[in-house]
Amino acid sequence: MELNYYILLIAALIPLIMGFIWYNPKVFGTAWMNSTGLTEEKMKGANMPLIFFLSYVFSILIASVIMQMSIHQFGVLSTLGGSELDESSTQYFADFMAKYGTNFRTFKHGVLHGVLAGFFFAMPVIATNAMFERKGFKNILINSGYWIVTLGLMGGVICAYM
Repeated sequence: MELNYYILLIAALIPLIMGFIWYNPKVFGTAWMNSTGLTEEKMKGANMPLIFFLSYVFSILIASVIMQMSIHQFGVLSTLGGSELDESSTQYFADFMAKYGTNFRTFKHGVLHGVLAGFFFAMPVIATNAMFERKGFKNILINSGYWIVTLGLMGGVICAYM
């Protein structure tokens, strides 16, 4: 299974691009700021280059997990012993990949896994934090919606093109 890690780095840009769109004042930005209690003045005091850099690094980590979730062929390699394969396992893996290597490697399939990750992982984490931080339901919907859409797009790109 040949991997193009540039696709992983490209997919890691999706959260930044989606953030520019999703949290734009003309989309959900104003509602999000109101739901968090942020103001324009508070927003100006941040070190934005550091925030964007760290966001991209974290997005690479997220893309790595989405890759494992959406490309099922990784599971076969891990059950055979990972990178330390003996000769019979190597042949089995080669035969398996020749026969099934491209199964479920579509944009649509990746979107499915990304959206599932958004609903069943990101949303519960966001909702739990929001409840303890006393954020409202609107804040949960805005942030969860962002991650559901973003993870879906990341999964689609990774699954289809990697």
